[in-house]
Amino acid sequence: MQSDDIESRFTYHAPTDDRIEQHEQVRAEVRELAHRLNDTLPEGREKSVVMTKLEEALMWANAAIARQPE
Repeated sequence: MQSDDIESRFTYHAPTDDRIEQHEQVRAEVRELAHRLNDTLPEGREKSVVMTKLEEALMWANAAIARQPE
């Protein structure tokens, strides 16, 4: 792993106004999907895994937004 990659992964990336809007849009879309799946899927381990993976997807999406080059 390159030093620049480590710096990017472990440095705070202050959001610009544009990126704040991107974060909010992605968060709203994932939240909407979570509600739809919650209403559709039966309770159980699999549903719990789906929700956990959605949380992970949101975290990675936010990282992608935050870490993109200026």
